[in-house]
Amino acid sequence: MSGLMAGLEIGKRALLSHQVNLQTIGHNIANVNTPGYSRQRVTISSTYPSETAAGLVGTGVTVEDIRHVRDLFLGDQYRQENKTLGQWTYKQKILSQVESLFAEPNDNTLADRLNEFWDSWDDLSKNPNATNREGVIGAARLLTESFHTLARDINKLRDSVDADLATYTSQINQTTGEIAALNRQIVTQEVDGSRASDLRDRRDQLIDELSSLLDVNTIEDANGAVRVMVGAMEIVTGLDTIPIATRILNDNGRMTHELVWRNTAVELKNVNGELKGLLDTRDKIIPGYLQELGALARTLVEQVNAVHRTGYGLDGSTGLNFFDSRYTDAESIRINEDLVAAPHRIAASASGEVGDGSITLAVQNLRNERVMASGTTTINDYYSSLVGQLGVEAHQATSFAENSALLVHQIESARQAVQGVSLDEEMANMVKFQHAYDAAARVITTMDEALDTVISRMGVVGR
Repeated sequence: MSGLMAGLEIGKRALLSHQVNLQTIGHNIANVNTPGYSRQRVTISSTYPSETAAGLVGTGVTVEDIRHVRDLFLGDQYRQENKTLGQWTYKQKILSQVESLFAEPNDNTLADRLNEFWDSWDDLSKNPNATNREGVIGAARLLTESFHTLARDINKLRDSVDADLATYTSQINQTTGEIAALNRQIVTQEVDGSRASDLRDRRDQLIDELSSLLDVNTIEDANGAVRVMVGAMEIVTGLDTIPIATRILNDNGRMTHELVWRNTAVELKNVNGELKGLLDTRDKIIPGYLQELGALARTLVEQVNAVHRTGYGLDGSTGLNFFDSRYTDAESIRINEDLVAAPHRIAASASGEVGDGSITLAVQNLRNERVMASGTTTINDYYSSLVGQLGVEAHQATSFAENSALLVHQIESARQAVQGVSLDEEMANMVKFQHAYDAAARVITTMDEALDTVISRMGVVGR
């Protein structure tokens, strides 16, 4: 009897273990399209055999645990490349917006306004009448407005980038808070030695998302909690977090933000990913183009004024600046109000005689003078070089972003080959364990029939 009862126990254990396998396979199939999900596998082993007179006899099978399949090396590699992708993707986005602000080579751009300005002086040299003098003022007004609009829009873009810092900070704190909460759940659920695979998948997905924003590294403690490092500092300490924040700074009269650890003045170091792209565009790229644009406006003001001061207006006035010398950057460049009110005071003559247009020709010839970049290029060519540089940087950012995206995709494909759900494999396993389940049920049926024979039929022969 004990042997038959042991057979029933073996059948029961087999049924239970194959049932767990079938449930896990169903769970895998159900989550085949769930982002961040890793396929799960049941670990089974034979139970300890029993000793009999005939020797050791097997007692069946048992489920040891259920684990998700992950490749730690590919996971780390994915996060390293994901931060690079985040950095170049952000730079690509901002540089494309800067390109759209310059809008070259479309119509009504700063290049067009520069050419119209030079052409207006050429017209004035041919006929210094009132209409052409008004034309010079009108072309100059359009040029200064073009400078103002471009500089203002670039500064607005810079402010928008700076505002993104607060958005990213909030997003990072929310993500790290969720990671810490998952750590607490995992530690609680795994206290008995089981594996909280679904919670671990969710936590790994959040760390993957965080890696696109920051340069993060992880260390898993013995209790299953993960510490997330940013450089040498822990942003997730296991069961808790150290939040980050933004601190307002005065950058030469412009309000900007600095990334710090909350409630401290300690700046966050080792920033990478999208945050690095953000800080690079805000602190280097955009200010660089504003500086170049300012140099263009300043040189234009200085060169035109230097020529204009040597000439005479129709009323004999001389020594006047064409542009207001107090405003020499792209955001504030403006025409001398005295000339706007009295265009006849525009200096066209070098001698003071009517019909002498040498000053207007001298201003017009500034178009071809090498007055920029230490006398190596003209004003127009300097601007063209600036636009060309922008195009090169934007193309470079696009190229790097595409290459990084391709590399991340390749790593993700390799990672999914290891830990992703294959429906073909799951269906094959499902058929295998279904047959095993049916066979285990048959074992129980057979043992039950044997027991019935012993209980109901033995000792009744010949009655």
